Amino acid sequence: MEIKDKIIVITGGASGIGRAMARRFTDEGAKQIVIADLNADGLQEVADEIGARAIPTNVAVEAEVKHLIETAENDYGQIDLLCNNAGIGVGGGPETPNDDWQRIWEINVMAHVYAARAAIPAMVARGDGYIMNTASAAGLLTQVGSAPYAVTKHAAVSFAEWLSVTYGDRGLKVSALCPQAVRTAMTADNPDGVASVDGMMEPEVLCDSVVETLREERFLVLPHPEVLTYMQRKSGDYDRWIKGMRRLQEGYGNFDWP
Repeated sequence: MEIKDKIIVITGGASGIGRAMARRFTDEGAKQIVIADLNADGLQEVADEIGARAIPTNVAVEAEVKHLIETAENDYGQIDLLCNNAGIGVGGGPETPNDDWQRIWEINVMAHVYAARAAIPAMVARGDGYIMNTASAAGLLTQVGSAPYAVTKHAAVSFAEWLSVTYGDRGLKVSALCPQAVRTAMTADNPDGVASVDGMMEPEVLCDSVVETLREERFLVLPHPEVLTYMQRKSGDYDRWIKGMRRLQEGYGNFDWP
């Protein structure tokens, strides 16, 4: 897919990766960009900057996601690229409160389900459309210190895989964006965390990989190429990989509970 002249919807567009993608897609010649976020003020600032359409949206609420998709389709004819990018991080393990587990599940996973449920019928009907779900390298590997993040990002990758398998021969293209550490509000409090072992990437640099992968229509978007090597090691010898991750955890502190 070439970005030029495309209608694009991006959730989590007020900051971080979503804002960087909106700017980059504008530079690439997108016909119309629709950005959504819970942060209405920040969203409008980005929209004013690049000439995008701002639709404040809580992606954890299906009715609001449905409204976002339907508004974009009704006002611009179709959605060529849907970027399900909104996400949050929650630390901890089994002791993490149920409310936090539910909140991260709704935003990191169910928001992708809601968006797909609303957007796929029109895409399949015309035999063309692209969905890119922002997951994480944690969805391919794991996340030291955060079971909720690791679990939900694995689910996000799995859902994207399922969409591609199920609808790929009916015109739907799917990608999963799986970076390691990116300089966003989510990583601001822990810039030297385990996810940054291969360096902290700027969102604007990440967009190079996004545009390249969309152009080639590959499934995995890997801004940090090291992740592919780690995946191969994991699948080649799972037990050895787990032992290596235990050693990595030791270097970043004890996350055991209680």
